[in-house]
Amino acid sequence: MKEIYFFIYGAMLVLTMLTLWITLIIPNPNQWNKRFFVALFAIFVLCMIDFSVDLLVYDDPNMALAAKIAVYFEYLLLSIPMPMFTAYLLRTCGENWLKSPLFRTVVVLWIIYFILLAIAQFTTFLYYFTPDNQYIRASWYLLLVTPIFAVMFLNLASVIKRRDKLPRKYYIAFLIHLIPLQVALLVNNTIIETNTVFAVLGICVSTLAMFAIILYDQIESYVGQQRKIAHQRASIMVLQMRPHFIYNAMMSIYYLCVQDPKKAQQVTLDFTTYLRKNFTAIASENIVPFPDELEHTRAYLAVEQVQFEDSLFVEYDTPHKNFRLPPLTLQPIVENAVKHGMDPEYAPLRISIRTRETDSSSEIIVEDNGPGFAPADGDCEPHIALANIRQRLEIMCGGKLTIRPREGGGTVVSVIIP
Repeated sequence: MKEIYFFIYGAMLVLTMLTLWITLIIPNPNQWNKRFFVALFAIFVLCMIDFSVDLLVYDDPNMALAAKIAVYFEYLLLSIPMPMFTAYLLRTCGENWLKSPLFRTVVVLWIIYFILLAIAQFTTFLYYFTPDNQYIRASWYLLLVTPIFAVMFLNLASVIKRRDKLPRKYYIAFLIHLIPLQVALLVNNTIIETNTVFAVLGICVSTLAMFAIILYDQIESYVGQQRKIAHQRASIMVLQMRPHFIYNAMMSIYYLCVQDPKKAQQVTLDFTTYLRKNFTAIASENIVPFPDELEHTRAYLAVEQVQFEDSLFVEYDTPHKNFRLPPLTLQPIVENAVKHGMDPEYAPLRISIRTRETDSSSEIIVEDNGPGFAPADGDCEPHIALANIRQRLEIMCGGKLTIRPREGGGTVVSVIIP
């Protein structure tokens, strides 16, 4: 039986150390939360170490002092997370935990428990050790654990009372944290001759629950922040429209009003569509249908083709359109090709925009015959623009962007949407 307990304690020690390590390495902008969980898991690690020491020395008559110290720290370490949880609960509900009557009551109860535990080291009416190193609970033992039981039930009642203030995931996780631990400690402290395995299993479940909270919260916070960053970058891309492109578009419309009024009307409509799509993208935080992106791109290219009438040719082959993607994905890729592909020393720029459907994804291929750019040059402007698009694709829809040289010169940019 002793070997089984050693195995359980060893497994729980590894688990708690793993959760402590992961908590330390996960970046968390909320430093209070991070410090809380680091302290909580550190206490659980110490508990597991103490339980293992107790198991080693409890039946050795020559280790009576070590057993007494181990039991003292068992009682002490198991009690510390309870007022800590009260503070965490109040902070999660937006309350000032330092000034809360609930927290002050819990602290008073914990101090009473600490004083009784200290008294137990010098008396025999709460618990004691026999000369052959056997742990015995005395007739007044329940007096020792009553304050900590009161803290446990106060915490549970407070969670239930504040359920409307808590996010649902926190409410469920708090119950999962509290109930197994309280049942385990209740069994461990009221059934005579029981061992600490119930407390160990209770701590294990509680540790997993609290770790699930921090992990879920961290992932949710990280994804939310990255989405916000991606949206801000998209907004910046809109606000940083090339001034000379707007100037050229307006001047083209100005001259066409005299030379070709109908064409001037069409260019004005295309330019208006381009602007509308750009500014709509600022307000959009979700993925959009591909036809919207394609319309945006067509409007942009139509305006550019007025200026580069004999130097810019576009081919569309987009039979597959039934998918969604982040706003400002296709148009900036095409704009990047125009901006860095137009060169008087080269032949007219030809851009091909194609889509295709595979078994597991939708793919957009933008191909041009321009001079291209060096893939190794990670700081060049084309790479910066495309890197921003790549990041938004990954965050918003799990998409992927690849860049490769085109045979015969030019660049091929592929976007894969799962």
